[in-house]
Amino acid sequence: MSSRGIETREKLVATALRLFRDEGFAATTMRKIATEAEVSLGNAYYYFASKDELVHELYLVIQRDHRERALPLLRQGGSLAENLAIVLHTGLDVMGPYHGFGGAFLHVALPTASPSSPFSAESSDARSMAVELMREALAASKQKTPASLETQLPTLMWLSYLGVTLHWVTDSSPGQTRTRSLVDGLVPIIAKTLALARLPVARGLVGDVAALMTKVVSPEGNTKS
Repeated sequence: MSSRGIETREKLVATALRLFRDEGFAATTMRKIATEAEVSLGNAYYYFASKDELVHELYLVIQRDHRERALPLLRQGGSLAENLAIVLHTGLDVMGPYHGFGGAFLHVALPTASPSSPFSAESSDARSMAVELMREALAASKQKTPASLETQLPTLMWLSYLGVTLHWVTDSSPGQTRTRSLVDGLVPIIAKTLALARLPVARGLVGDVAALMTKVVSPEGNTKS
């Protein structure tokens, strides 16, 4: 792609994300994006077949911003609860400006067959970045991961983060304070559960979780990172 083409593409992405934030996903049309970006409609469609394709750009922008904010805050040798709280709260900070169109966006992203689903092949780059951030939070923490869960745990934590995100989308409390409270209550539970998972009595349960996660991230599924 030429430098002019890259510039045009980036301009369309920046314009679309601004309109998503300011006017909502449903109200933003490809024609509106093209007009605001001062690009012909045909040229806009050359780069993006529909506004749904721009959802993947939103995923990437959010994940890059999330990593940039979270990584410097992780405490090497800190507790898992502390580092996981940092990751989840910075994720909510990054998503904050997009809360207004979260409900409409769910109709596009929730169906697993949708290219806009976080589980789709098209979303693999953003998903990989999100899982890697969870892996880095685990690596920075002093709490050791059960060996049988070491491979699957970052993906399991990412799935937990998706659950938090779903709650956030439907959270009408001011500043989504209920979701913040959910994070503060959830991270100690995860940390304690992982600590208990290292005990011999829990090995059977840990094995069951590992087997389940192997199925979730199998090549037949879309969540493999």
